[in-house]
This record gives sequence, C-alpha cells and structure tokens, in this order.
Amino acid sequence: MASYILNINRKKYAVGLFWQPMGAAVGARNYARSLSRSVDKKLNLYTEYRAMIGLAARKNGARAGMLSAAAEVMESFSEYTSFLAVFSVPRGFYMVAARNGVILVDKLFESEDEARNEYVKMSEIPDWGAFFAPGAWGMPRAAERNIGDLLNGQSRAVLHTISRLGSRMFSLIVFALFVFGMAFIFRDSVVQTFAPRPQVAELNPELVAEYKKQIEEKSKELDAQFEIEKNLPPEPIVMPYELLPDMMARAKQCYQAIAFLMQPVIGWNQINVVCGEKYAIADFKRDFGTLDEFYNVATGLMPGALVNELNEDTLRVQVALPNLETFSSQDERDAETIVRDITSAFQRINEIVDIEIVVDTLTNGVDVATVNVVEVGADSKLIPQQFMEIFDDFGGVYLMQAGWNARTRSWNYEVLIYAK
Repeated sequence: MASYILNINRKKYAVGLFWQPMGAAVGARNYARSLSRSVDKKLNLYTEYRAMIGLAARKNGARAGMLSAAAEVMESFSEYTSFLAVFSVPRGFYMVAARNGVILVDKLFESEDEARNEYVKMSEIPDWGAFFAPGAWGMPRAAERNIGDLLNGQSRAVLHTISRLGSRMFSLIVFALFVFGMAFIFRDSVVQTFAPRPQVAELNPELVAEYKKQIEEKSKELDAQFEIEKNLPPEPIVMPYELLPDMMARAKQCYQAIAFLMQPVIGWNQINVVCGEKYAIADFKRDFGTLDEFYNVATGLMPGALVNELNEDTLRVQVALPNLETFSSQDERDAETIVRDITSAFQRINEIVDIEIVVDTLTNGVDVATVNVVEVGADSKLIPQQFMEIFDDFGGVYLMQAGWNARTRSWNYEVLIYAK
C-alpha cells in the first residue's frame, strides 16, 4: 500500500495510476470500464484528466474521492508539455514524467538507487522541456522543487468508482454523512427548536403580529418567485428500456458514422473511432502531414465535423449523431438467465465475451425504481450489423458503444440488456 499512496500536507494522494490517452471514448466511465477489462479487472477506480484516463485499484489503498498526485504536478508544471521530475517524499522518491501533455510515468520508489537509475535512464530520451530532481543527486540541468509546494488540491482529477452501482452507493454514503454532519453542526438549533418557548402572552402583541405578517408576506413572495405549485405530483420515472432505438438501426448508424470519420488523410494516421450515444469521435495522429493539409482535406471529406487539436500531433474529429426512433423493449428473462444465454451464444461462434450484472437506480425525487442490466463487452472482427445479430433472440438490447481500432483492425462493443 505504501507504494500507491502519498501523504503530503496531511492529505492522501493516489500515485502509481495506469494512464492511457482517452482515445475517442465518449464517456469516461465507459472507456475506463473497457480499459480495465483489457488490462486488469482489479483496477476498479478511474479519474479523467485532460485527454487521459488513469486507473487505480482499491486493493492498493486508493479510494473514491482521492486526488491524483500526477495530475496535481501536471497542473503545477502547466508551462511544460514535456518534463521529467523526481521528488523526495516521506519514505521514498516520487517520479512523474510527461511527454506532449501525456503522463508516461507516475510511480513511487522506496529505493533511492532505483529512483536515480530510472531517472538517468529516462533522461537519455531527447527533447525534455524541463528536469527536476533532488539537489543531492547533482543532476545536470535539473532544478529541485518541494512537492509540498506543488500539491495544493486544486486539480479536478478525482478518483471515481468504475462500477455505476458502486458510485451510487458511495453517493448515498456521502449523503448520509452530510445529513449527520449537518445535524451535528446545528445541534444547538435543534435543541432550541424543541426547548420550551416563552408564551406569546409574555411577548409584545404588536411585535408578534408584525412578525407573523412578515412571515406570511415572505412566504407569498417565495411562492411567487419560484412558482411553487403545491400538491403537484412528481413526474413519473421513465425507465431506460422505454426509450430504446432499434438495435439494427443503431448498429447501422454507428457503422455509417465510423465510415464517415475514418477517411484517409495523407500524412495523418487513423488511430480509432468510437460511436457513442450522442457523438462519433475519431482520433488522428500526425505522420508527416500538416494541420493546413488536414483541414483542407477534412473539409471536403467530412463536412460538418468538428476538429479539436489535442496537441500539434493529435487531432480529434467529432460529429453529432441523428436521433433514432425509440420504443419500449425489455427482456423477459432474469439477469442470470440472460448471462447464461449470452455466454452460450458467444461460445457457438467461438468469440470471447465479458459479461457483468449491474443495477441501475432511478428516482424522480420521491419514488425510486431499479432495473437489472446485463453489460456485455467484446472485441470482434464482425462489423456492427453482423455483431448485433448475436442478440436477435433478446429483448431490451441497446448498443451503447461501438469502436473501431485502425491499428489492430478490430471492433470493440459495449451492449446493454435490460432484464426483468
């Protein structure tokens, strides 16, 4: 645990995160879940920072709500896109290295020799923008910085649970603690509320009447200002399976959107494309082309697309997806039966599948409803229309995400099935 938690200024920071560029993922949690499945399922916490996802594990001491030390250092060194830094910390040495705004190293060393050797090895890579190391090391061109001056808790890179059920449980716990804390803070007011009050007869009748008048006027003013409609029933809860698009229409939509964005641009390499719920997003990496050349070609090949420059060598192209007609659909089977049947369906075509049962909780502020959801994740060579044929015998099916990896020339899918 000591290798993954950093105590600075009486605050705990998570270190040793597994960092990965976010690619074209639309939702950070969905991308983190997919990344965790492919790397290590024990990485059950994530944080989103700039265009990166960092994964951590509870078994290493990380907790939801904990800040990332590497992201804090990046914020403090915002003037450098590339830097190599080592800091002397309690019980070890902490290294952070970034290239072109991407975190490469986020590691806590217990051994000084191991940290120094790693620093020397990394420093041989050319074109670092800045070096930082302990003064006692005598490293050339390296300045010494106190990490306590860099970690100020200002970064928004906070760890969240990957599991949606876990995050909701955490929210309920936080809410309960909040209520308890408020009760503790205002305990004197509560005691006074239930303490014996002076009788009205003992007070000035004119002051009492004026006070009641002011209260009534203030209540009327608030009612008018916020248009409070008393006794108005809450809006009914809309279950997610009541608004599902046809799964084959959705598969065709993603296939066409990905084909639209995966256009060949000379001098730029296609990396991947992800079709999310509202947008399709593609990433391109520069080879020998220029920004002007990309814009000139993309304007004709991808009209209406929005181009975002992540850095001088990486571009992200986004296009909005049209709305599809929706209808209500829910599978009649329980979640466990669906898992068994899905596993059998993938076994018949000799495809590997990752399946998980989660519980979605919905509320309108008064009522609460839950629904069992079977989450299916798989890598495949099948195009979206072919892949979704696997689910022909299931109801309540939603293709949440479809991705195309240009390097491996393979597809990645995230599918939800709403069970009884």
